[in-house]
Amino acid sequence: MNNYFAICPRGLEELLLDELRGVGAEDLRSTAGGVFFSGDWAVCYRANLESRIATRILWHIVKGPYEKEEDIYRLAVRQLWPNHFAVSCTMRVVTTGIKCPLKSLDFVTLRVKDAVCDRFREDLGERPNIDTRNPDVGIHVFLTDRECTLYLDTSGQPLWQRGFRKASVEAPLKENLAAGILKMTGWQPGMPLVDPMCGSGTFLLEAVQVALDRAPGLDRTFAFERLKRFAALEWANIRAAAEARVKTVDHLDIRGWDIDERAVRATRRNLQEAGFGNLVAVDRGDVLDIEPPADHGILLANPPYGERIGEQDELAAFYPELGSALKRRWAGWNCFFFTADLRLPKLVGLKPSRKTPLFNGPLECRLFEIRMVAGSNRKA
Repeated sequence: MNNYFAICPRGLEELLLDELRGVGAEDLRSTAGGVFFSGDWAVCYRANLESRIATRILWHIVKGPYEKEEDIYRLAVRQLWPNHFAVSCTMRVVTTGIKCPLKSLDFVTLRVKDAVCDRFREDLGERPNIDTRNPDVGIHVFLTDRECTLYLDTSGQPLWQRGFRKASVEAPLKENLAAGILKMTGWQPGMPLVDPMCGSGTFLLEAVQVALDRAPGLDRTFAFERLKRFAALEWANIRAAAEARVKTVDHLDIRGWDIDERAVRATRRNLQEAGFGNLVAVDRGDVLDIEPPADHGILLANPPYGERIGEQDELAAFYPELGSALKRRWAGWNCFFFTADLRLPKLVGLKPSRKTPLFNGPLECRLFEIRMVAGSNRKA
């Protein structure tokens, strides 16, 4: 049984915990920004393949106390790194810390890299090469005020990189954050879903994968495939089972619009590249003029945040018009807006039934739920 830590966007920890329980993880415990869990290698493989919300899955190697950088070096040099990966693999060390008293995390990174290379030299007479851009193996160092934990990355490229999105527009949402937001709306396959400001189509792509019961990691590789403990046959069976359960459909009740023709083209291209081009209708349209495709459903949008003063003024003028359009056309729909602009509900003129704090990277945001009650707002 191994111990792991799954990283995720802040605010999605409990959703990730439920997801990991679903792939057989045990001893689950959430903390800010992730979930600790345990399981065998099959659980690790499934977590990487199936998780829509995790950013990466780290395998716990060792934890120990430290006071200075040399304590961390000694902890790292004692580990049997050549038992975990081949000297031919390239590697990178990443260091993060919370309340760490040391002056330089970069120096800690350097000392851990030295320790791993020294261990290889002592055991094998040669050392692995460093690749800071696209390494075969990632070693993660996490420091608290007094303890150091060393992990091996089992994911490689971040798990939000599904291998689909080729075209993007400005400030796209990461896929795992989009998946978590979609889950929070309560949307289920079969319910109408609309994104009237679809950007490069991230919400739409995530929804299609959920509707098809398609594991998000089917189109990519993982770092665990390069570790010495990798069980190729077990992994092939897990992957084959995931492929076998993917549903085949002709059409989904999922639609996207955007006022920007470039965004429409980007979304269509991304859906096409993923093989979903015929399942989702995407058109150019202004959220203020769009007619709902059904009398109820989920509307989900990530409107612009307006980081500059001029944009803030434009949004202040836009929000009341959005409120009028929602009242006029979208009665019966549950509308969700993910934004860092906390003025949205007040300026839209509609009271949210829920405000969920989430983080888009370092940016604090809210997911506002606005329920448009059927019959009460529609004009005769």
